[in-house]
Amino acid sequence: MKLSLKAAVLAVALAFSAVLLPAAAQDLKIGYVSYERIMRDSAPAKAASQKLEAEFTKRDRELQDLGAKLKIAAERFEKDAPVLGEADRARRQRELTELDRDLQRRQREFREDLNQRRNEELQGVVERAGRIIRQIAEQEKFDLIVQEAVHASPRVDVTEKVLRALNAPK
Repeated sequence: MKLSLKAAVLAVALAFSAVLLPAAAQDLKIGYVSYERIMRDSAPAKAASQKLEAEFTKRDRELQDLGAKLKIAAERFEKDAPVLGEADRARRQRELTELDRDLQRRQREFREDLNQRRNEELQGVVERAGRIIRQIAEQEKFDLIVQEAVHASPRVDVTEKVLRALNAPK
């Protein structure tokens, strides 16, 4: 008896929610923002990328040059190894190993520095975009704005508004 009473109460609750839920959903205003597009297409994100490129191009070129020198030295060692004495071969192999270790260390430091600077630069863009999104949400009375979605209709996509505000002169 208790089970059928619970089932009846549950059925009534489901019936009421089926009637009331569409009415509540009609009043809900939802928007969608593509952070990927903001980070790719906004003027501040492009400026941050150019700044990073200018800052890190020289180091990247130096690492490429060092890699090329290592490759040439390794090829020369491969060619000369059969005619080298044991001591010379060991010394040159040690030098190649040290050069390779130095290159790997410098590449790792470069990546770490680049990632840290990228995060610093893009954090400002993310914060500014967040402020703009909150302003749009308040001005246009959005109940919810999401940034990840399986599907978003162009009708609810506010990314273009955010981009326009980000690209506008301060």
